[in-house]
Amino acid sequence: MKVGYLALAAALAAGTAGTAAAEVKVGMITTLSGGGAGLGIDVRDGFLLALAQSDRDDIEVIVEDDQRKPDIAVQLADRMIQAEDVDVLTGIIWSNLAMAVVPSATAQGVFYLSPNAGPSQLAGAGCHPNYFNVAWQNDNLHEAAGAYANSAGYTNSFILAPNYPAGRDALTGYKRFYQGDLAGELYTQLGQTDYAAEIAQIRASGADSVFFFLPGGMGISFLKQYADSGVDIPVLGPAFSFDQGILQAVGDAALGVVNTSQWSKDIDNPVNAAFVESFEAEYGRLPSLYASQGFDTANLLISALEVADPSDPDAFRAALEAADFDSTRGDFAFGPNHHPIQDIYVREVVREGDVLTNRIIGVALEDHQDAYAAECGM
Repeated sequence: MKVGYLALAAALAAGTAGTAAAEVKVGMITTLSGGGAGLGIDVRDGFLLALAQSDRDDIEVIVEDDQRKPDIAVQLADRMIQAEDVDVLTGIIWSNLAMAVVPSATAQGVFYLSPNAGPSQLAGAGCHPNYFNVAWQNDNLHEAAGAYANSAGYTNSFILAPNYPAGRDALTGYKRFYQGDLAGELYTQLGQTDYAAEIAQIRASGADSVFFFLPGGMGISFLKQYADSGVDIPVLGPAFSFDQGILQAVGDAALGVVNTSQWSKDIDNPVNAAFVESFEAEYGRLPSLYASQGFDTANLLISALEVADPSDPDAFRAALEAADFDSTRGDFAFGPNHHPIQDIYVREVVREGDVLTNRIIGVALEDHQDAYAAECGM
């Protein structure tokens, strides 16, 4: 399927990407409006770029906006499975939406390929043979931040995250590897934009570091308010709060901040270099973490379809498990619970010309498997 940017925009306006009658149908449920829209748009654009670069014309992608609402996501999934007869679902950004959609979808025999959300429940006891996560398990990047905090000499961290599955996984992951004390631990409201009360608590806490997980617009609001507050305690976090789509909105307040990620635009391999170049040429912006995950998810799907069809679920599942594709991350392999085993990098926010971006300064965790794989009964 060769989809130019204008043709892609027209197809998305009509609700689908793809023209000919497809042999394989993919339902993409993602966030395209509201405060988290940038994440879903990047996943969508990375996914569709990979399809456009392939020589396959038999994949139809039905794209719908979940509006970051679990009930809407469930309705869309039910319609795609029962009326559209999709073979594969993908696209969900938020873990609470994934928990609402994935167990029902996989129970109905549909394959789900996650380009983002990786709640602990689906990595452990709630794992399923038809569920694959191509990004990470939610805890992973936060575990790496905890490991980095130890190496940086931090011994009294104040930690905060939104009160939803990924937020709880985030603080659990940080505490799993962090060896110091906690000056405070807070769960904020999902979608919160005013952090004056939390920053006041941080100021009074005696902390020597602040770890936060606040994705999308939440992170933008927090970092701007934190910078304006005059509090000079160093902050660190996962890439979700320092990703390419966020940095320009945050501005200089993010410079020098250390964050952790399984992907960066400067990972030195030919696939990643070509991806960064082609994404910027196609869409006029640098790719984000989310765009890379969408791109890898599509290429995993394509690699499996070269071997088997979803109508033969056992063969298709085995082809997915083989993960025989060239990832933007370099080496890629699934663990026994269908979550990646991968390196997690330490990055620093820097300025390149007029653009804020990240550069790798180290590796926090090598060949890292999530903590829940042993609970998976597959």
